[in-house]
Amino acid sequence: MRRAALAASAVAFAVELGFQGDWAFSSKGGNHTLERVREKIEGSKGLVPCRKEQVASLSDGVVFDVLVVGGGATGSGVALDAATRGLRVGLVEREDFSSGTSSRSTKLLHGGVRYLEKAVFNLDYGQLKLVFHALEERKRVIQNAPHICHPLPTMTPCFSWFEVAYYWLGLKMYDLVAGPRILHLSRYYSVKAAVAVFPMLSRESHGRNLRGAVVYYDGQMDDSRLNIGVACTAALAGAAVLNHAEVISLHKDEQGCVIGACVRDNLTGKEFDVHTKVIVNATGPFSDAVRKMADNDARDMICPSSGTHVVLPDYYSSQRMGLIVPKTKDGRVIFVLPWQGKTLVGTTDRHSPLSNLPEPHEEEIDFILQAISDYLKIEVRHSDVLSAWSGIRPLATDPSAKDTASIRRDHIICVDCPGLITITGGKWTTYRSMAEDAVDAAIKHGNLSPLGGCVTANLPIIGAYGWEASSFIAIAQNFLRMKVTRDGKTVPGTMDTPIAKHLSRAYGSMAMHVAAIAQNESLGKRLAHGHPYMEAEVAYCARNEYCESAIDFIARRTRLAFLDRNAAIRALPRVVELLTNERGWGPERQEKEMEDALFFLATFKSGTGL
Repeated sequence: MRRAALAASAVAFAVELGFQGDWAFSSKGGNHTLERVREKIEGSKGLVPCRKEQVASLSDGVVFDVLVVGGGATGSGVALDAATRGLRVGLVEREDFSSGTSSRSTKLLHGGVRYLEKAVFNLDYGQLKLVFHALEERKRVIQNAPHICHPLPTMTPCFSWFEVAYYWLGLKMYDLVAGPRILHLSRYYSVKAAVAVFPMLSRESHGRNLRGAVVYYDGQMDDSRLNIGVACTAALAGAAVLNHAEVISLHKDEQGCVIGACVRDNLTGKEFDVHTKVIVNATGPFSDAVRKMADNDARDMICPSSGTHVVLPDYYSSQRMGLIVPKTKDGRVIFVLPWQGKTLVGTTDRHSPLSNLPEPHEEEIDFILQAISDYLKIEVRHSDVLSAWSGIRPLATDPSAKDTASIRRDHIICVDCPGLITITGGKWTTYRSMAEDAVDAAIKHGNLSPLGGCVTANLPIIGAYGWEASSFIAIAQNFLRMKVTRDGKTVPGTMDTPIAKHLSRAYGSMAMHVAAIAQNESLGKRLAHGHPYMEAEVAYCARNEYCESAIDFIARRTRLAFLDRNAAIRALPRVVELLTNERGWGPERQEKEMEDALFFLATFKSGTGL
């Protein structure tokens, strides 16, 4: 009933925002498929099938064309690609969509300036092809999810005239390689102009005076919101997607070909079999564990590497521009980026054991803070750390190679066992093309019969239809935030600009559904002081984004845990209360949710808990 009422209350506003807008796409041989997907999405008003329906679809005994294991960026991309080609697709994820590496990135969509440098100095055409490809995919991702992704100018400070010439020439080459895929032209900023746009930039570093800066453009995103958007779009396109569902074993036929999996629903404990023609293993750092379910002697291909990020207050960066620290002790660059009203700084690179919940090391946090202190004129304080976290990169070696000396940052697709295809490596920017390659491989390997070719290059994800940068104004003008005060009174509040902008950016053209809940169900109160997240988002995400736990909400539906650990702790009791209202949890489940979330947040660090 709530879902029906939500759809009815918001449909008129959806039309005003252009939700049922024109799909002006072109894809060779893909117009029919695009039209079919459009009809599905418009017919549902963007409201995904509920979790119970997805469980039923996966366990009803029908043979799937493709079963995807892993709900990160690549796995969700594979499910969307395969579903939009007309294949019968299932996806299972042990924890939550984007619960691993895909939510712990540097939030950049980039072509790889460093790869271009290697290509030039090493005369490496392979590296150059990587840059060409990534720049093309960068443009597509921003085009298909404009509410979540946007261009970001980034400044490289120069402390000698040689650096000015070197970086200017290199970034002009980056522009040239981008060609029609360019976001904006790079340019040189004088010292005065650089300090004006980035006031906290130091004019002196290591005894050298600032000579200016070179500014170039790459893309920035909210990684987990994008991941969830892809997974929900796959569900609307017909894929049966299920989070908190774990593959515990693989089934084989008499010839040794993988033909299915035994899946456990981790929310209910129930197990069921899923039959499929091909399994795509997209579990990132945990790919080897799935491969060894099929062949215990499979050679390891994952070389895990951890990267730590630190979140600081907004005054550490310009809210209009990022900064690159070009040289650090370990040879990497450090980014200082405005993100979600805070400053995101990272990342490190060190060998790491596999972990479901990687934790940042204190020495890595110290390293990051020291690296940026040489370039900022403000005091860099440990006490200012709002949140620090780590993620595991699935750097991969080709298991068929004769040696493992060369670790690749491009993606790898391999078939160790008939019926099981593994895709790993790569980076967020190229998730869509990685998925395309994996589906192509699955079709060939499984002799599948799709209705059409790949159309995801021009397929917007849910929330992008009709969205414009000014859409937040209509939300602010047409909705109130009805909220219940501590003494039980319901009072109106304005849908102020920060909240309206947040809703528009996070949910795109679906933001009016969240605003309607805030108004009609008196859930317009903020969850945490200083952050734009509202109570209504908990209800919306539970009903329409497969949010099944408090961690799902504070870490991935919103980014509160990543932005401000202590604010997430303060918001947690209310989040659990609201999810209890949606899910009907008993006292034991509520207690478990609090314990699990606090344990999860303990793996994040802050200035009060380093």
